[in-house]
Amino acid sequence: MKTKGAILWGLNEPWSVEEIELGDPREGEVQIRMEAAGMCHSDHHIVTGATPMPSFPALGGHEGAGVVTKVGPNVKRLKEGDHVVLSFIPSCGHCDPCTQGHQNLCDLGMNLLTGQSISDGSYRVQARGQNVIPMSLLGTFSPYMTVHEYSAVKIDEYIPFEVAALVGCGVTTGWGSATNVAQVRPGDSVAIVGVGGVGMAALQGAVVSGARHVIAIDPVAFKREQALKFGATHAYASLEEAIVPVMELTWGKMCQKVILTMGEMDGAILDPALTLTAKAGTCVVTSMGNMSDMDVKMNLFLFAMLQKTLKGNVFGGANPRHEIPMLLDLYKSGQLNLQDMISNTYSLEQINEGYQDMLDGKNLRGVIKYTDADR
Repeated sequence: MKTKGAILWGLNEPWSVEEIELGDPREGEVQIRMEAAGMCHSDHHIVTGATPMPSFPALGGHEGAGVVTKVGPNVKRLKEGDHVVLSFIPSCGHCDPCTQGHQNLCDLGMNLLTGQSISDGSYRVQARGQNVIPMSLLGTFSPYMTVHEYSAVKIDEYIPFEVAALVGCGVTTGWGSATNVAQVRPGDSVAIVGVGGVGMAALQGAVVSGARHVIAIDPVAFKREQALKFGATHAYASLEEAIVPVMELTWGKMCQKVILTMGEMDGAILDPALTLTAKAGTCVVTSMGNMSDMDVKMNLFLFAMLQKTLKGNVFGGANPRHEIPMLLDLYKSGQLNLQDMISNTYSLEQINEGYQDMLDGKNLRGVIKYTDADR
């Protein structure tokens, strides 16, 4: 079928909304009519080259929700009419990481930036006669997608699509940063560095986990104000500004958990982040840096002598088939505020405006809402 998509043709170019050709579902695949797509910072990383693509063009978008419209052969979990959230990492359920409870590390993740489908290694998207690499084998910046069922999670039909879209990446990543990876416990002091979409979800995870102090750190005043509304007990503009007040607040113990959720990771931030981390505390790196960046600054003597832990994190350590529905259940019960995380909504044609708003610090999360005019 012919439809539209936001295509990137080269580094540091704007997204180009234009006609694409989308293939029908093959073995194990479904076609989805998209209703909403989250505008995650990770897609901007392919614009800048921080996440290197093997080639261009690329179709953006890895966070979204919609309705199954076609089902290919041997699809076992889904049927036409099902409402689904797209999981940005597929989970096959039978590779070693999946069977060990690490579906976020499914071996199929190694192919996410190749553009080659899980089912047979071919391409499902073309533009201007060329094969297109869809972000995370999804490409939610299009009103239709053909994806493998391993990448789709069925949800309840009465969940608003724009809310459901957020748990396909950002919310699950942030929430899991606090609950699964940092393992926040009641009474902990927790610092969240960077409170955009991912950071605000991490903040809510820390609050629900019973943290005593939840300290939001962000240079953007709007985000600090929002963090206090979402449950932060304190807010500061920078790590350097936070260190002395946190020392006083915790009687010199500092934070048991520090979670880094900025849009752009820089190795120089690790040293002040570890200064903010308590003895035997944990610092979690959720933020993505440039893949070519090998420089990290930290005091190795204090890191070892104070027995601190530094952890990496992808997708919040989540098992998406369990945690995506669980997070939406928390939303339904009022324990997870997703609606207020949506700062602005956009049409597909406004995608470049939406990303500029993100870079300008105006959004916790921007969401593309699809209408018949987009299809």
